[in-house]
Amino acid sequence: MFEVADNTKKDKKGNGMEKIKTQVIKIDKNNPEIDKIQLAAEIIKKGGVVAFPTETVYGLGANALDEKATQKIFIAKGRPQDNPLIVHIGDISDLDSLVKEVPENAKELMKRFWPGPLTLIFKKREIVPDRITGGLSTVAIRMPNHKIAIELIRQSGLPIAAPSANTSGKPSPTNSHHVIEDLYGKIDMIIDGGDTGVGVESTVLDISTDIPTILRPGFVTLEDLLEIFPRVDIDPAIQNLSEKMKPKSPGQKYRHYSPKAKLTIIQGEVGNIVEKLMSLASKYKKQGLKVGIMATKQTKNKYIIGNVLEVGDRENPQTIAANLFRVLREFDKIGVDIILAEGIEEKGIGRAIMNRMKKAAGGDVILVDRKK
Repeated sequence: MFEVADNTKKDKKGNGMEKIKTQVIKIDKNNPEIDKIQLAAEIIKKGGVVAFPTETVYGLGANALDEKATQKIFIAKGRPQDNPLIVHIGDISDLDSLVKEVPENAKELMKRFWPGPLTLIFKKREIVPDRITGGLSTVAIRMPNHKIAIELIRQSGLPIAAPSANTSGKPSPTNSHHVIEDLYGKIDMIIDGGDTGVGVESTVLDISTDIPTILRPGFVTLEDLLEIFPRVDIDPAIQNLSEKMKPKSPGQKYRHYSPKAKLTIIQGEVGNIVEKLMSLASKYKKQGLKVGIMATKQTKNKYIIGNVLEVGDRENPQTIAANLFRVLREFDKIGVDIILAEGIEEKGIGRAIMNRMKKAAGGDVILVDRKK
């Protein structure tokens, strides 16, 4: 069994949980109002917790150098204590105080992908608390490509530890409404900066070893990285759902991104996916179950059974990445009993999309034969 932070806080009479007064403020993501950003930065500086948008998903931020502040993240999310946090910085020079060295290959990566959705693993300095690294000697760091996020970090004058701003295990939040659903009354402030763009979390790349290794696939793809390195490995833990392993990156160990309903993925040739999915939908409907179907633009009109939601365009997988978590949450609102989801090809950003879907499904994937 894994340890989950205790999320109970008794009132003065000991009669249950005392809610935190959560402020929700709207900030223009294109032209952030500095006075509003400063209000959020003051909360960070005083040891509070603020949810804020990034280009990937919404983050739940606290002072990365304050163990008491970062513990509030674990409590609010109900997050296992051995699940590392990513540290967000506002300038590359911020690395000097956090890591022992910046390898030459890291400099090339930062030049090309920072600010952006790439997290790098470095050997950490002692100033970085063990709580946010899961007891590891390394720390995960990225520089987000979002005006609100960058300005919040810079105004606070601190590195900010920030996992996704959702209840642990649920689909990640891509707008402020998702954050409010999960964390209102549990954190100090939620910044409403509109919808995020990328829609899936950053790529995590370990450069602390001889061969760069992807610990979590994301928007920066294997193919992108192979333009820089002759070889890039993919950590086998990406496919491992075991609770016994020690995670080196967020998203590796525990079931993640899960809707309330059981999720099953059907993967293979598109025509066979549709045929199999319709067969399963018919079977579940006869059993009296309410079926949700996660379809793509190319196939959504082929389904005559179930609650069909379009997740995006197969020919433009970025649209699927942007909509994936939103659609999973929509199925929660509809109240389906089971979700049948079309798989896509695992290349480029499709590798990250399928990683999130498989985690959400707990590895429940049906492979259908390809047409010959």
